[in-house]
Amino acid sequence: MKTLKFKLYHHKRNRFLKRMINASGVIYNHCIALHKRYYRMWGKCLSCVKLQAHIAKLRKQNPFWQQVGSQAVQDICQRIEKAYQLFFKHNKKGVRPPGFKKVKKYKSFTLKQAGYKFLGGNRVKIGGRVYQFWKSKEIEGTVKTLTIKRTPLDELFMVVVVDEGSKSEVEVKTSKIAGFDFGLKAFLTCSDGSKIESPQFFKQSLNTIKKASRQHSQKLKGSSNRERARKNLVRKYEDISNRRRDWFWKLAHELTNRFDILCFETLNLKGMQRIWGRKISDLAFGEFLEILEWVAKKKNKLVVFIDRWYPSTKTCYHCGHVLESLDMSIREWRCPSCQSINGRDDNAARNIQAVGASTVGLGDLRRAVPAIAV
Repeated sequence: MKTLKFKLYHHKRNRFLKRMINASGVIYNHCIALHKRYYRMWGKCLSCVKLQAHIAKLRKQNPFWQQVGSQAVQDICQRIEKAYQLFFKHNKKGVRPPGFKKVKKYKSFTLKQAGYKFLGGNRVKIGGRVYQFWKSKEIEGTVKTLTIKRTPLDELFMVVVVDEGSKSEVEVKTSKIAGFDFGLKAFLTCSDGSKIESPQFFKQSLNTIKKASRQHSQKLKGSSNRERARKNLVRKYEDISNRRRDWFWKLAHELTNRFDILCFETLNLKGMQRIWGRKISDLAFGEFLEILEWVAKKKNKLVVFIDRWYPSTKTCYHCGHVLESLDMSIREWRCPSCQSINGRDDNAARNIQAVGASTVGLGDLRRAVPAIAV
């Protein structure tokens, strides 16, 4: 599967797509209300099949709801069902049930087998109307779903999921394995001694963000000037997000080209965010790992995560001695057993590499790194 994203041309007919997104938001909130009412009355969840049948009857009586295709309505019901399943499965971990959303902030609707048709070139037909999009790349393969998304800037994007089939990828094997330690000083410390510094895009643009936020807060609520200032602030945030994401993609390709197996430590990012706040959000390590796993899968590489509770920082890489405690301010320490001097991040990266290599299965290791003797 491959996901392609295209921006739609700005045109006055786009108001019909925005109206469909608004109708999807109304249907979503109605489904949430039905779920809550059904649970209060019967003490159990409303099944997706019953909900879809009920919404189908209501659509016949409501012209506004009929603007949304039947498959988009089914997708809304299925997403709510999936969200409730995740809540019941992980509610002890802090996962909350799905709640109501403001219609003007509702983002998207999804069409699956029907409701759209590509007319060739850069034109697509949705709901009986033809729209144009910026065709930055060819759509090759079978289109599975088409999603229309609305951004906070009120721009529309088309997200297409394509099944490419058994498309062969060019594999480059380096026969190398590496461990990486995530840190606040250096974004990543590699077990081979190299360090990767984060540009910290939010920190670079902090003064610009403060100025735009101040201008937005000074405008009268409900005025056109406030809306203009809001869009200006959103553009600043989107620019930061786009630059960071571009850097993540380039870094993911660079690391997967250098190594066949990449080992990382499982981190409690939410807990770290509560302690260090904005800096953890600026580093966005969780987003980077998602991109890295996707790139590694496409290149047939392995991303290995070791146990969160393994003391990678406090364990001496040379002799295996484990310290009782190690303060965050100590960047370098001497092992009391073998007297070797260990850098905090370098030592952790080497331990992560060793533990990651030991946890990889024999078959996976031979598949990813055929030149390594196992």
